Amino acid sequence: MMSITDPNMSYRFTSAMEEIHNKQLKTYGEIIDTTTELCQSHRQFVKSALDTWSKKCKDDEMLFETIQTFKKDLDHKNASRREKQHAITEAISEIQQKEMHKDDLIQKIEKLKEEQAKRKELIESQNKANKDRLKNLGKARLVFQEHLGMEIRTILGKSQLVKGEKLQFVFRNINPSDQDSAYVVTMGIKADGSYQIVSSDPVLECLPVLESRLQETNNLPAFLANIRKAFIALARC
Repeated sequence: MMSITDPNMSYRFTSAMEEIHNKQLKTYGEIIDTTTELCQSHRQFVKSALDTWSKKCKDDEMLFETIQTFKKDLDHKNASRREKQHAITEAISEIQQKEMHKDDLIQKIEKLKEEQAKRKELIESQNKANKDRLKNLGKARLVFQEHLGMEIRTILGKSQLVKGEKLQFVFRNINPSDQDSAYVVTMGIKADGSYQIVSSDPVLECLPVLESRLQETNNLPAFLANIRKAFIALARC
């Protein structure tokens, strides 16, 4: 066994310890280097992660703004669509009302045409009746003027019942004591074409009865003949 006091032994021990120390230093250096590399790698990773996260946040913000823009645009388009739909509905309603009004106007026009045709027919009928009456008046005038001394006068009527021209039938040769004494009946033709007796001078109590008979028969000469008889009877009383 070697003695501890052996110089070689001390050298070898010192060398072994230095070698162990150097190996430990090397190991520590490697650990430090590895740790440094890991720290740098971690810092790079964290920086990359932060950059990625920041970019992702910005992208998300842009996406959110884009979504909000799209949403506002969609809301605006929906509001515009609702307004247009409302305008279309009102236009359709207005068109339907105009169509109903048009149909109503057409019905009114047709009704007016029918009424106008009826009035035209009535006027033509009244004109024909008036012509017939004027013809009868002409015949009666000739008969009574030539044979009975009767005069026919035309006057302007202002009565509410008979407006326009009226006829006065002036009878003479009624009173034997006064042949020139005038006995007068005034009459006209109403809007419906019927005769209207206005008055008689002197007054004849039988005038309403004779007028009613004239309305029934439309025989003017017979009416005038009866009027003359009534005046003669009145003059002899």
